[in-house]
Amino acid sequence: MIKLLEGGAYLLNGQEIVADNGGALNEVKAKTGKDVSKEAAKQATIAYDILKEHNTSDNMDKLKIKFDKLTSHDITFVGIIQTARASGLEKFPIPYVLTNCHNSLCAVGGTINEDDHMFGLTCAKKYGGVYVPPHQAVIHQFAREMLAGGGRMILGSDSHTRYGALGTMAMGEGGPELVKQLLNQTYDINMPGVVGVYLTGEPIMGVGPQDVALAIIGAVFKNGYVKNKVMEFVGPGVANLSADFRIGIDVMTTETTCLSSIWKTDKEIEEFYEIHGRKEDYKELNPGEVAYYDGMIVVDLSKVRPMIAMPFHPSNTYTIEDVNANLGDVLAEVEKAALVSLDGAVPYSLQDKVRNGKFYVDQGIIAGCAGGGFENICAAADILKGQYIGADEFTLSVYPASTPIYMELIKNGCAATLMETGAILKTAFCGPCFGAGDTPANNAFSVRHSTRNFPNREGSKLQSGQISSVALMDARSIAATAANKGMLTPATDFDGNLGKYKYNFDSKIYANRVFDSKGVADPSVEIKFGPNIKDWPAMTELPENLLLRVVSEIHDPVTTTDELIPSGETSSYRSNPLGLAEFTLSRKDPKYVGLAKDIQVAQKAVMEGKCPLEAKPELKEIMAVVNAQFPEAGEGNMGFGSTIFAVKPGDGSAREQAASCQKVLGGWANIANEYATKRYRSNLINWGMLPLLIKEGEIPFANLDYIFFPGIRKAVEEKDSVIKAYAVKEGSLVEFEMTLGELTNEERQIILDGCLINYNRV
Repeated sequence: MIKLLEGGAYLLNGQEIVADNGGALNEVKAKTGKDVSKEAAKQATIAYDILKEHNTSDNMDKLKIKFDKLTSHDITFVGIIQTARASGLEKFPIPYVLTNCHNSLCAVGGTINEDDHMFGLTCAKKYGGVYVPPHQAVIHQFAREMLAGGGRMILGSDSHTRYGALGTMAMGEGGPELVKQLLNQTYDINMPGVVGVYLTGEPIMGVGPQDVALAIIGAVFKNGYVKNKVMEFVGPGVANLSADFRIGIDVMTTETTCLSSIWKTDKEIEEFYEIHGRKEDYKELNPGEVAYYDGMIVVDLSKVRPMIAMPFHPSNTYTIEDVNANLGDVLAEVEKAALVSLDGAVPYSLQDKVRNGKFYVDQGIIAGCAGGGFENICAAADILKGQYIGADEFTLSVYPASTPIYMELIKNGCAATLMETGAILKTAFCGPCFGAGDTPANNAFSVRHSTRNFPNREGSKLQSGQISSVALMDARSIAATAANKGMLTPATDFDGNLGKYKYNFDSKIYANRVFDSKGVADPSVEIKFGPNIKDWPAMTELPENLLLRVVSEIHDPVTTTDELIPSGETSSYRSNPLGLAEFTLSRKDPKYVGLAKDIQVAQKAVMEGKCPLEAKPELKEIMAVVNAQFPEAGEGNMGFGSTIFAVKPGDGSAREQAASCQKVLGGWANIANEYATKRYRSNLINWGMLPLLIKEGEIPFANLDYIFFPGIRKAVEEKDSVIKAYAVKEGSLVEFEMTLGELTNEERQIILDGCLINYNRV
């Protein structure tokens, strides 16, 4: 079903693959009659053309990208605008859309969420943006309907910013990268590799976009095949997929850890734009006659079967048939993984879900940017028509991704069909994807057509002894499961017909409800600040020397941003940096906050002109050991704070708070063997934190140890290839080495200045 080429490949006329080997170019010439160099063929990808058009530097190896549009939701836009305001923002220089689809529910945290919404509305008026009120659309569906365009680039502060199926190269990054765009700065990256995704065949009935996406994720996540690269979808199979189907695959490319995605476009996509009243935004995109890809994923769509991603990651994939056929083995593997993911904090077993040899789930959800599409919900309605979900534990909730989709489902009868089954239709909301909606009962098992199934993403809290878990499935198989009262069932078992429903987009709801400044700023507007909207605290520049205490040590293979800063119940505090910081690592390491604050008192003393050793007496002994070898380290040239070690941190969300919360608690660095995503590493840098790398197995320190970094400022300034550090061990210093990886000059200066805000104030 999925094949990965070991090396690169040439694609001829968008149809034929020639594997890159010793005679590949000769074979290309024989088939095309043309002499083509690999370098020229690399420039024939769709991705290269779009990046070139948006690159403001004269070097295609070192890109400085200016995006066409920006978009954020209400977990991130307050912090972004607050950062930009502190840096001198006067107006939004490009279209900036503020959606309200994450903190839509205002019952948690008092008026906090609605205060954020009013902040967003007044900022859209003051700075010239677009404001989409709660329940109108999830961020990515609004972008598809109203923002995407052929050949464009969009930057969003949500990791699932992916509109490649519509011919738009979109990227999800942490908030500071949007701040840079708002300040007319650039997105600086090396030219990424481009991996082709060559589609053949046609999906069989019952297979949906989530099935294809999960099959791809399962094949490429663990081996890093597409990490920080662009996935370019090509091949004859593309023509066999509807626009909605392509969108459903595309949005999940984030879970491969790729940088972005782009697809060839055709009449199907042209019709999408025409339906949405924006035919002029369509652009036909195809690779050149001979295009070179740094890798090739070959997908035979006809061989894909209904998939399930078992807890606790989208890459933990099986076919549903395999799960049902090998229940004992699969459940044992999941329970073994739970010991790592949950740190043994609560008992976890799925054995009670097996009844008479069949696996039963407790909840089904079809929602958000991945599941809430028109075709997904129509297919679910067809599968469930005439069925009932029953009056027992099983529940089914359906969240259309936008009000226009909801309106059409009402008009074509699919909404009524679903409601008759006992399913509940709800408004456009991202909550089920990050633990803020439809939280299951303790020990319940939920199947969801959403984007992630990380630990606690369904809303359970280990601190309270609660645990439930999520598996990812396509809407079609969720409907088939619901028709069987929760018995896990692939949609290929459905023997009825799936209709083809024509979609009619009604733009009136947006025209009547969405505030659009048309890019005109009104400086006279006064921003509305709720009492929970706080400014960023003062942050100091990188000192000459650093003494850091390790306050958390995580040896899981991958650490998600959800584990660094939980989603769900903490989201109401996103606009309060210090309030939110209280939740840092709370699910993974509850001792972190107290330990970080304990050493932060020394840095606060420095900032107040007081003696750090008096504020933190324990440091007297530590500094005595340091001064024995480095007598010059001391008053006026020392900084104090914390760091964490994690094997591979940063998988998942683009939320900058995964880094900024550490920073406001006195964090100066992360130490890792590898960073899971570019966006997390960028968040560290933009908050003035050192993204240190240490070789696997070479860890001469442990949790609660102190690490001294002599001349760290000079090392960053002079671009030292090696960062020397010393672990304070039993009255002596143990020297070891780390690196910072590649940094641009701008990134180095941001670290030196202490954070992006300081960088822009200098």
